[in-house]
Amino acid sequence: MIGPEIAKLSHKDLPQSPATLQVDVIADLICPWCYLGKKRLDDALAAVHGPSMVSWYPFQLNPDMPVAGMPFEEYLARKFGDPTTLKPGIDELTATAKTAGIDLRFDLIDQVPNTLNAHRLMSFAALQRADTSALAERILSGFFSQGLDISDPDVLAVLGSDLGLGSMDIMAALEDETSKRIVLAQEAQVRQSGVSGVPDFLVNKRLFVVGAQRTESLVSVFDRAMFGEESDLQVSPTVH
Repeated sequence: MIGPEIAKLSHKDLPQSPATLQVDVIADLICPWCYLGKKRLDDALAAVHGPSMVSWYPFQLNPDMPVAGMPFEEYLARKFGDPTTLKPGIDELTATAKTAGIDLRFDLIDQVPNTLNAHRLMSFAALQRADTSALAERILSGFFSQGLDISDPDVLAVLGSDLGLGSMDIMAALEDETSKRIVLAQEAQVRQSGVSGVPDFLVNKRLFVVGAQRTESLVSVFDRAMFGEESDLQVSPTVH
């Protein structure tokens, strides 16, 4: 079942219309499965056509990552052991992502970054009422398709300015400890609710979807969230 704290996740001024589909995304911005989950979510939302609102919540897969990050090969060795044993899984993931239009270029990634600054930019963008899903796409593609260091404030300023945010405003937000406190408080709330992995999707504050589910499964969840338990469409077993 959905933990009581998860159901409280909200941004102020959420639309009150029951016809609006609300999706809270819990993700880390260096997680390839989060990138795949986002693409599938985008496709599912496009398929249902109705009004929707997507909010993003932070989760750091590596909260103890040094501020300067860690070399990619060292990270793989520490987290998974012999990196050569990962090749089949990485190849399969890369092929799966390609079917969703994602170009995973692990060969371009030299450094695994600390993602706190990226989450701080997402939080700042939400406060500015910018399109946080578009920003998440820019950050994810920057890391996975271009090998950008998404912990670098200068890189984040460029990525944010692509979405219309002022680069100087971004730099100021990343220097302000307030944005750090906001992100860490949100992440603590998410963890206290029982979340231990990402991506996750909370739909209309009542259905919790675990993992990068297929587009058709998400569409079924949306139907159930909007029209109730009496819907005869099947729902993924990872919905709680």
